[in-house]
Amino acid sequence: MRFRILKILDNSPEMSQRDLARAVGISLGSVNFQLKALVDKGLVKLGNFSANPDKRRYSYILTPRGIATKTSLTRRFLARKRAEYEALRAEIEALQSEVDGEPTPSE
Repeated sequence: MRFRILKILDNSPEMSQRDLARAVGISLGSVNFQLKALVDKGLVKLGNFSANPDKRRYSYILTPRGIATKTSLTRRFLARKRAEYEALRAEIEALQSEVDGEPTPSE
């Protein structure tokens, strides 16, 4: 979840918490909790929209540490997905070999 939030904020720092909750698929309260944790860890900083008349709206800007964390999480996510892909590919090949080696019912 942290990876998805950092990724979305990197692309859309002005996204509201409500929109972020929808995009990530979690509750608004969970997004608020996660954002507070990211700010406390120094991964995200808050900024106001200077052009927005609603001064309660914030932008969530990734800090250099936040960018490094996002990069690290991306690498780990990619490595995990590649391992899953390789395992699935091996399973498909084994099943295909099984199917290819069996006689069909008409034989």
